[in-house]
Amino acid sequence: MKRFLAPVLLRAAGEYPVVTVTGPRQSGKTTLVRELFPEHGYCNLEHPEIRSLAETDPRSFFELNPGRLIIDEVQRVPELLSWIQVRVDEAGIKGHYILTGSHQLSLHEAIAQSLAGRTALLRLLPFSFAELRAAGLSSGKGEALLKGFMPRIYDDHLEPSFAYRNYFQTYVERDVRQLIRLKDVTLFERFMKLLAGRVGQPVNYQSLGNDVGVSRPTITEWLSILEASFIIFTLAPYFQNFGKRLIKSPKIYFVEPGLATWLLGIETEEQVMRDPLHGNLFENMVVADALKERFNQGRDPSLYFWRDTNGNGIDLLWERQRELVPMEIKSAMTWNKGFPKAIRRF
Repeated sequence: MKRFLAPVLLRAAGEYPVVTVTGPRQSGKTTLVRELFPEHGYCNLEHPEIRSLAETDPRSFFELNPGRLIIDEVQRVPELLSWIQVRVDEAGIKGHYILTGSHQLSLHEAIAQSLAGRTALLRLLPFSFAELRAAGLSSGKGEALLKGFMPRIYDDHLEPSFAYRNYFQTYVERDVRQLIRLKDVTLFERFMKLLAGRVGQPVNYQSLGNDVGVSRPTITEWLSILEASFIIFTLAPYFQNFGKRLIKSPKIYFVEPGLATWLLGIETEEQVMRDPLHGNLFENMVVADALKERFNQGRDPSLYFWRDTNGNGIDLLWERQRELVPMEIKSAMTWNKGFPKAIRRF
C-alpha cells in the first residue's frame, strides 16, 4: 500500500543526514522505511542481543554496521544518538541514518541534545481514509469505527476485537509498565475504559481521578505517558483574541479510534451505530484523520477546537496561515439545515 508520507520521507533523506520517523507501534514505520531504503542496513533495538551490544559497546555496534543504516526503536538506546552525531558530522552523507521510535518524549529529549539541526522529524500514524481509498479498501462508517486503521488488521485480515485486545496487552500495558511503576493493572484498565468514554470532551482531571480512584497528579502523569506513546493525542482550545470566558482544558482523542471502540466493549457494526457514544467515536475518527493529513504532509497540526462557557463551540479549527477555518463534525446520515448554525455564529 502507498503511504502518503513516502515522498516527504524521501525528500527529507535527500536533505538531512538523519531522518527520524516516530509513531505508534504497528503503524507501519518499519515497513515503510525498509521499503523506501532497501540499500540501508537494518538493526532493531528491540532485539536483546543487538540492544545489549549498542548499550555496552556502541563502537563495535557501528563497526559492525558501517554504512547507511536503519535503526528501529532507537529510543531503547538513546545514548546512540551522540555517536550518530559524531559519525554524520564526519561523513557528511545525506540520509545516512533512518531512525524510528514509538515513544516521542524520551526520543525528542535525546534528539534535542544530540541531533538538533541534523535530523528531520516526521510522524507516521496508522492508515488514513485517503490511503485506504487509494488502495481500494475504503469502508462504511460503522466498519471503519470497529475495524480501525492499524495496517496489520488489513494485512493479516484480523478480527478487530481480538487484534485490539492483543495490541492493548502487548504494547499499551507493556510500554506503560516501562515508564511508570504500575502496581494495579486493573486500575489502569479502568482508567483506559473511562478515557474511551470521554473522547471528544474537554478533560476534567479531578472528575476522571475520582472515577478511577487515583489522584489528579497520577491522572496527569498517565495522560502524558499515553500521549508520549502515541496512544492518545490532545486537541488544544483556541482562545487567542476571544476573551477569557472560554473552555481551556484540552480535548482527548485516541490515535487509533478502533482501540477506543474496543475499550468500550463494542464488537459489531450494529453496536457501533446504536451506541450512545457513536457521535463521539465518529468525531474522534474525523479529528484523527485531519491529524494524519497534516503529518503526512510533514507539517505541524495547527488544529484546535473552540468552546465558550455557554456551550457555543466549533468541533475543529484549522489555522491556515492567519485564517481560521471552522469545521463541524456530524455523524448523521441525513442533512439538517441546522448543522451550519455553529459555523455561522463563529
